[in-house]
This record gives sequence, structure tokens and C-alpha cells, in this order.
Amino acid sequence: MGFVDYILANPAEFLKLIRQHLVLVGVAGAFTIAIGLPLGVTLTRPRFQRVAESVVGVVNIGQSVPSLAVVGLAMGLLGLGFRPAAFALFLYGLLPVVRNTMTGILEVPAAVIEAARGMGMTAAQVLLRIELPLAMRVILAGIRVSLVVNVGTAALAFLIGGGGLGDLIFTGIALMDTPLVLAGAVPTAILAVVLDALMGLVERVAAPAV
Repeated sequence: MGFVDYILANPAEFLKLIRQHLVLVGVAGAFTIAIGLPLGVTLTRPRFQRVAESVVGVVNIGQSVPSLAVVGLAMGLLGLGFRPAAFALFLYGLLPVVRNTMTGILEVPAAVIEAARGMGMTAAQVLLRIELPLAMRVILAGIRVSLVVNVGTAALAFLIGGGGLGDLIFTGIALMDTPLVLAGAVPTAILAVVLDALMGLVERVAAPAV
């Protein structure tokens, strides 16, 4: 297979691109979780529920706009390089985390919450000890979707100087070099499958049985 020969002939370059790809997805994913999870929780609180759909509509821009346009928007705002690429991935992955966090918490039975309040739990205790644990499987599913989708989307980061395996894919397309395209595309697909399996394992371990 030609693409395997290319990888074996250029191990240092290949590993550098793999590292860039994973760092992009990891940094964007960290910001997505750090902002998306608290935002999703906040939008389930009674005082914010009336603006929840409006906020979700804004967050949905990252998903409703084509991924290439999101990358272009990030370049327009931040220029070229790692930062705009990570920002684009953050925007693209935000909706599944926010939406699933809201869905998971809102699906917690009201009777369970009332029982917790009846036991004297404060609002913070109800959130931390009842709502979040019961919603964890749905929340983790959103994080899983966000991360896996971004593994594929990160290939576009090359177009704005963000590096990653898209370097091989788009260079191969420009040169009409199929092995070079596959040297980027196949590892990208494998990374997505492996990450999906790992997140599935995390879901089974971390989420309580319902």
C-alpha cells in the first residue's frame, strides 16, 4: 500500500502531524467542555430557561454553518495559525456538549429532585449529587460526539495554518497523489474510531447504571 510506504519513509513528519492533530482536538475539546458544560447547566436553571433556546440558537451557529465556513470565520477573526484553528473546532464542537448537558439534566425525574430537597439538600447539593450524576451518561455522549466529529474537522485546520493531518490530505489532493491523501485520511479515520471507542469506555465506567 503506497500510503504505508510514505508513512514508513517519513516517520518524523508523520508523527509531528499526528501530534499537531491531537493537540488541536485536545485543546479545542478542553475549552468546549470547560465552557459548554457550565453553560448547559446554567441554561437549565429556572431563571435562565426562558432564554435557553435563544442561547442554544447562537451556539448552534457552529453546527449549522458548514465547517469550512466556520474555519474561514475563525481566520477572519484571528488570522492564521493554531489559535484560529482551535477556535473553529471549539465553535464546531460546542453544541453537542451544551445540548446534551441540558437534555440530561432536564430528564432527571422531578420526583427525585423533590425528594432530595425534602431531605434538606441545597440547590448546589442537588446539582452535584443528584442531577449531574444521573445526567452523566447523556453529558458524556455529547462530549463523545463533539470530540469524534472534531477529529475529522481538524483536517481543515491545515487550510489556515493550523497543521495536522490535513497537511497530507490537501497536499495530496493538490498534487493528485493518492497515497499522500490516504496517508492523512486513513490515520484521521483511525483516530476517530479509537477516540470513539475510548469515550465509549469512559461512558460505561463513569456513568452510573440507570
